[in-house]
Amino acid sequence: MSQRLMDRIIRRQTWLEGLAEAVQGAVGATYRVLGRPGRVLRNLLHGTTLLGHPLHPVLSDVPIGAWTTGMVADYVAHFTTRIPTQAGDIALAVGLAVAIPTALSGLTDYHDTFAYERRVATAHGLMMTAVVAFDAASLALRWWAGASLHPLALGLSTAGFALVSLGGYLGGDLVFGIGTMVNRNAFAEGPEEDYVPVGASTDFPEGAMRRVDAGGMPAMVVRLRGRLHAIAATCSHAGGPLEEGTLDGTRVTCPWHSSVFSVESGRAVGGPATFDEPLFSVREQDGRVELKLAGPLH
Repeated sequence: MSQRLMDRIIRRQTWLEGLAEAVQGAVGATYRVLGRPGRVLRNLLHGTTLLGHPLHPVLSDVPIGAWTTGMVADYVAHFTTRIPTQAGDIALAVGLAVAIPTALSGLTDYHDTFAYERRVATAHGLMMTAVVAFDAASLALRWWAGASLHPLALGLSTAGFALVSLGGYLGGDLVFGIGTMVNRNAFAEGPEEDYVPVGASTDFPEGAMRRVDAGGMPAMVVRLRGRLHAIAATCSHAGGPLEEGTLDGTRVTCPWHSSVFSVESGRAVGGPATFDEPLFSVREQDGRVELKLAGPLH
């Protein structure tokens, strides 16, 4: 019921669309201005080059854990003398420090969201921005306003933690409910034991990307310098059709969000995709082309 209520509330907030377009435009413009270093940074913040897995959920655990620790320490220090008040201050500062790269990675992923997914992501981002503002104000009061305003500082960080819980709910809905940054090939099933026919040799001229059915699994086949290569045809980021993308040497760029994959290895070499494409072994003999998965998917 809470999910349905949240869904109705967010769908009514049409003003989120204008804000989303402005923020996405600013993120995209920033990376374009940075040029090649911007592409390197973007791949790093997506998690493409660093982890082969989205970076944002990995980073987000640190500030949430630090703020949880800080809140517990704050209340223990406020009502007892077991620990000093500085314990909560340090935890709050650690959370704020790691919140910066966490926010940057989140904005990088956010740039490629759309429709209702984008609206939920916008609401999530606004809540987490408010959390940072509350906690930054709380830390400033602790360090520069003196002990007399410590109860106010404690109230601000408590309010921030309440928003963390709500923002975390929306973040979880983005991943588990909507499927943002989830591997689109995670549940694919394809031929693992035996080769399956996918066409004649003449169906695959040099440099032409073709979509075929490999035992129920879509595959993209391309001939380069006379040799056939095949990877899954479904972009691991958001499900885009790779055979409709552009081919540059041995790399294919998805037509939807410009993720880049090697057609020789299936490796994700450019975000927003972080997961590699399943790779097929190709057998060409007697004018027939056959595929099977190069390794098990599950």
